[in-house]
Amino acid sequence: MKPPANLIFITSLLLGTTITISSNHWVMAWTGLEINTLAILPLISKSHHPRAIEAATKYFLTQAAASALVLFSSMTNAWYTGQWDITQLTHPTSSLILTSAIAMKLGLVPFHFWFPEVLQGSPLTTGLILSTIMKLPPITLLYMTSSSLNPTLLTTLAILSTALGGWMGLNQTQIRKILAFSSISHLGWMAIIIIYNPKLTLLNFYLYAMMTATIFLTLNTIKVLKLSTLMTAWTKVPSLNAMLLLTLLSLAGLPPLTGFLPKWLIIQELTKQDMAPAATLISLLSLLSLFFYLRLAYCTTITLPPHTTNHMKQWRTNKSTHITIAILTTMSVMLLPISPMILTIV
Repeated sequence: MKPPANLIFITSLLLGTTITISSNHWVMAWTGLEINTLAILPLISKSHHPRAIEAATKYFLTQAAASALVLFSSMTNAWYTGQWDITQLTHPTSSLILTSAIAMKLGLVPFHFWFPEVLQGSPLTTGLILSTIMKLPPITLLYMTSSSLNPTLLTTLAILSTALGGWMGLNQTQIRKILAFSSISHLGWMAIIIIYNPKLTLLNFYLYAMMTATIFLTLNTIKVLKLSTLMTAWTKVPSLNAMLLLTLLSLAGLPPLTGFLPKWLIIQELTKQDMAPAATLISLLSLLSLFFYLRLAYCTTITLPPHTTNHMKQWRTNKSTHITIAILTTMSVMLLPISPMILTIV
């Protein structure tokens, strides 16, 4: 893809995201979501591979259906209440339809089937955009309507997402699919707390986006897409491989790394809201995700794969520095000690 076209699509993505997160009217929010969808499609299908075209088609159909549901929800609410303001979503049916639409846009269970396939068919840089920037507008809409949402429905979706995200990621060998199921699992943690403490959801999303960006950029630098190639990636950039190990453990939520902070705060808030059983259940289900994170971390430490590989081993030839990855890795691993300051800012 030529640089001018690439610039137009990236600018459109930022424009659509900005329109959605800054709008008070449902039609403007819907417009931003549509701009986002149309801007990401060429980035998904730019390789012209059949799998990329299939991923773009699946993404378009799912997002178009979800956007139609968002518009239908807002029209139903306006019909009964006369309000087009996003924060005035008071009709129960509209709230139910909107929750389903946002769950479809985010990839929450049971609307998750499209996300692993789309991420698998996309390049790593586009996968990074799909996992981070494209999640921000729907989460913002949930944030603005959090006082009107159904707690039972969201808690059910959240627990199912955490369970299925961990369960289905266990037998994967493609790293992009593992990261897709990781995203579904993390979205479950965000969805369960958004009614009780919306700011905690945003904090969780920011830290998740930072850690995911670190992993995607590292994988893109060392050109790794499968577990078998990850086992021999240490020959390219050994320092990046070591940092990838720490970032994966942080994404798993192990203390004393940064990823432990949102899980700790969410469990604490759920306990304050007399939801100790839900907090216990979602904590136990996150152990499923921990297993495949540990498997990824184990693969980064292996110097020789346990089976014969069909690719050539590459010795380190790239002497360039990776300042962005270094900064993101440091933040992904070492933010826990300054968490009181982060909470004060949020």
